Amino acid sequence: MRTAPWHPLMETSTTASSPSATETASVDGRVARCRILGVPIALVDYERAMDIMDHLIDTRQRGYVCAAAVHAVVAADSDPELAAALDRATLVVPDGMPLVWAARALGHQLAGRVYGPELMARYLARCARDRRRIWLYGGHDEQWLERLEKQLRKRHPELEIAGSWSPPHRPLTATEERELAARINHDQPDVVWVGIGAPKQEKWMARMRDRLEAPVLCGVGAAFDFHAGRISQAPRWMQETGLEWLWRALQEPVRLVPRYLATNPRFIWRALRQVLRERRGR
Repeated sequence: MRTAPWHPLMETSTTASSPSATETASVDGRVARCRILGVPIALVDYERAMDIMDHLIDTRQRGYVCAAAVHAVVAADSDPELAAALDRATLVVPDGMPLVWAARALGHQLAGRVYGPELMARYLARCARDRRRIWLYGGHDEQWLERLEKQLRKRHPELEIAGSWSPPHRPLTATEERELAARINHDQPDVVWVGIGAPKQEKWMARMRDRLEAPVLCGVGAAFDFHAGRISQAPRWMQETGLEWLWRALQEPVRLVPRYLATNPRFIWRALRQVLRERRGR
């Protein structure tokens, strides 16, 4: 059994005998969760997720937010490090529509998904308004990270970007991680945005959480590429009908087609089994 250190938003199960039951946590109110394929998905909307991020900053508590898509949820089943990172997260928000449909099929109220790029866009507007300092960790390379910073400053002239770095496409050494933590702490951000893709970003946030003084770390996947203009987002109708994966696959077929072929059918099969099992148990 995995055990995780306590953090301010740790969930408490309302039904200890059922690992997929709705769970709650106390954080400036109550946050409901349901486990989908074992991953604790927060039943929140954008406003609630951002309010929790605000609360962490206002109280100087430390947490991290994962915008989880189907790939991360399925991969967690065979990746103990990823599963532990998702378990320890302050919030795991449903980035993909299939997670929303699964939650609804399990009988939970969920208005819609909390899409990582949209969460980032909305919370950056709050950060600019409230003078929150941000740090950017990720991006395709330094050139695209610079373009992202320019785009963000253009949209939000008052936004305070405390620092940024696009890491190399390899694991960091222990020395590099220590130096990175020191650099981020020196810059004193309120939010560290992490855009290095799943499952690297979830593992990075879990590993670095105790080293970083910033109250909020938030993993948002391809949001850096979208907001920088490197990759175009799917049309709204494709996002709302769960077909964004097809749009992404057409843009990056070599990288994404094998992933989707491996994870999408597994998610559908396992989610259906979970729904049927829980309905029989009611």
